[in-house]
Amino acid sequence: MSAPRRSFLDTNILVYCWIDQDAKKRTKARALVRSALRNNDAIISYQVVQEFLNVATRKPHHYMSQAEAQLYLSKVLIPLCEVFPDPALYSNALSIAGETGWSFHDSLVVSSAIAAGCETLLTVDLQDGRVIRGLTIRNPFA
Repeated sequence: MSAPRRSFLDTNILVYCWIDQDAKKRTKARALVRSALRNNDAIISYQVVQEFLNVATRKPHHYMSQAEAQLYLSKVLIPLCEVFPDPALYSNALSIAGETGWSFHDSLVVSSAIAAGCETLLTVDLQDGRVIRGLTIRNPFA
């Protein structure tokens, strides 16, 4: 019996954990992150770490203080981070961008999920249900 394949969490899933305006999405996002930490069923990349910390600590949103960001980094982001840059990751992202017309940043997230062998990419930014190179894109809030 093979191990179940994992999901990849896009930055927006982590951001929704901190947005007060939509309690339903916040609850769902937090459940996804908790499950990832407890069950090892989802991961992120270095890019997601960078993007999340940039959004969470900058004005006007300022979702968390520097101290909260340090704690979140050590307790959530680093434990979930399994994909790091290498030449193939960038090359595949460029290829995906050319194939789909998506931005390089979005294509890098897709490339990271594929490189990690993930089955699904959980995001609100791309086409729900689209399959690219064996990776299925899902909007967990749809």
